[in-house]
Parts: sequence; C-alpha cells; structure tokens
Amino acid sequence: QVQLVESGGGLVQPGGSLRLSCAASGRLFSINDMGWYRQAPGKQRELVAVISSGGSTNYADSVKGRFTISRDNAKNTVSLQMNSLKPEDTAVYYCKAELRAYAWRNPSDYWGQGTQVTVSS
Repeated sequence: QVQLVESGGGLVQPGGSLRLSCAASGRLFSINDMGWYRQAPGKQRELVAVISSGGSTNYADSVKGRFTISRDNAKNTVSLQMNSLKPEDTAVYYCKAELRAYAWRNPSDYWGQGTQVTVSS
C-alpha cells in the first residue's frame, strides 16, 4: 500500500516561517508530480505548489515569492518552505502525489492526511 505522511505544521506568527515535509512509502514504481494543496475552513481545497519529477514548479499566485517547493526523488519526499507567512495562509495543508504503484497500472493520485498550519499573533 502507498502512504503519504506529512510533518512540520504548527502555529507561527505573521511574518514567520515553517517547513512542511511529505514522505511517500510503500509500493512505489514511479512518482510523477508531487504537490501541496490547502483547505481553509469553509473554502475549497486549492493548489499551493506542484513540482514535476524533472523539477519544474508551479505556484499559486498568492504564494509566489514566499513559498518554495522542492523534492528528493531518491527519498520520495517533497517539501514546502513557507516564508513571510500571513494569517490568510492558515489552512490544513495536504500533500499529493501522482504515482504508479506498479508498472502495469495507470498513475493515480494519493493524498496525505493533512497537517494544520495556523498563522496568528
């Protein structure tokens, strides 16, 4: 089975920084895109940042210049460095990976359990 486990959430003051990490484990033949999404109370889940297996990145306009996504293909991990955090960044952050568990299967999306990020003074 495939598991995505996130870590690194917490409470931070406005202007502060946090680093989220996500590790994929289990049956992993190959991993395509890995990314971070977030969902604030009463809002839909939205894309924060995504990174391809080749290292190409894409960010939501609201986080450009403040957040940086990176991955380690050898360790099957993806990280999100969040700087200059704002109260509106408060949300549950989810890791997602598009991956093949076996060579003969089409890629599927797998999600982590989510980690809370709260930005407040």
